[in-house]
Amino acid sequence: MASFSMEDFVGHGTLKELLPKLVEEGWDDVPTLKIMNSEDMDAINMTSHQKEALEIRSYLHDRALMQYGDKLETSKKSLPELLSLSQTDLYSMFGMKRGHIARFVDRTTACTDPLPASYSIHARKRATSIITSRSNSIYNKSQPSFNSRKSNEQSVEQSMADIKLSDGHIFKGIVAFKPAEPRACGCVQPPPVVDSVAPYSAIENISVQKLTPAYKTGMQRLVKAKTPPMKASDLWKDKPAVLLCIRRPGCIMCRAEAHQLYAKKPIFDAFGIQLYAVLHEHIESEVKNFWPRYWGGVVLYDRSMAFFKAMGGGKLNKDKFVTGFLFNPRALANYKRAKAVGVEQTFRGEGVIKGGLFIVGSGKSGIAYQFIERTFGDWAPLAEVVDVCSRLQNQPPGQGDSIKESEETV
Repeated sequence: MASFSMEDFVGHGTLKELLPKLVEEGWDDVPTLKIMNSEDMDAINMTSHQKEALEIRSYLHDRALMQYGDKLETSKKSLPELLSLSQTDLYSMFGMKRGHIARFVDRTTACTDPLPASYSIHARKRATSIITSRSNSIYNKSQPSFNSRKSNEQSVEQSMADIKLSDGHIFKGIVAFKPAEPRACGCVQPPPVVDSVAPYSAIENISVQKLTPAYKTGMQRLVKAKTPPMKASDLWKDKPAVLLCIRRPGCIMCRAEAHQLYAKKPIFDAFGIQLYAVLHEHIESEVKNFWPRYWGGVVLYDRSMAFFKAMGGGKLNKDKFVTGFLFNPRALANYKRAKAVGVEQTFRGEGVIKGGLFIVGSGKSGIAYQFIERTFGDWAPLAEVVDVCSRLQNQPPGQGDSIKESEETV
């Protein structure tokens, strides 16, 4: 699965010399860079070769084929020209493996869900002083910019209609989880899960420690100095937050979920939503391998596992490896789904404490959404996450109750 490191994305090609300018203009993370449109490119005087390189690398990034970026770019061919080459040419010219060729020529399938076809954001010029604190005002204008690659003029709000709630999920008010499935031919029952949202008091005073900052190109990979613990409620004091509680950062399924969520960062930026990953154990080598390759947002350490306990109604939501994974068809399917998109894995750390996802409104407005990882590798449905976040945008602190009331059990 392709890395979210800007250095890995631009490689050794023509975009490398453009990195300082990209940072100056606010194009300092991979998800945002990938949605540049023609107007944005012209605003920073990108050459035709640089434009073609960005198109090629964005296409490769979606298909986890970034190892071919430098070779394809050096060929001086455009993406349409590369896609028109025969399999023999792709192998002989670029050393592309047979399975990778199949992934490359398939224009309909990407290893991560692409942005909605109608998604666009406004062309903008950002001063260096606001790079590290993105202003939401640039996203809240009613006039969208022209996107030459998508040729549309729909707003961010309209584009959300392209993400549909899929079947097979329980959206029970603000608590969500996938339905239980029989294990070992029905001989083993899955552990129960809570069906009520965690009280806000269970999470507001949790002590967390920042292990990484939000990724920006050229920065230190990890927080070198030990940061003091902070109160969790400070995270969403001014802006709503998505907190992805990760079972184990080396887990292949956890990495895949984190990657597909962070890939939608421009959408969450547009809604004014912050993204955090929460770990219940700190193994520095595992954090280093996880960030920023699979997750470019802030990584937090929850030493007391309080977020994970809140997910389980006051106790940790655990499962057994044999019955919860080996004898569980859905867990095996989740594993195959992650493995199919090229995610690597490690086996260090605790792996049976299950996680989930919280969406918390700003101020004291409360928990707007809670997804429970019922089976190893269950992901919070992106459509539900985006839908809830779209209703949280520009919400004054203290108005979480209106969201709760609007999401009654159906």
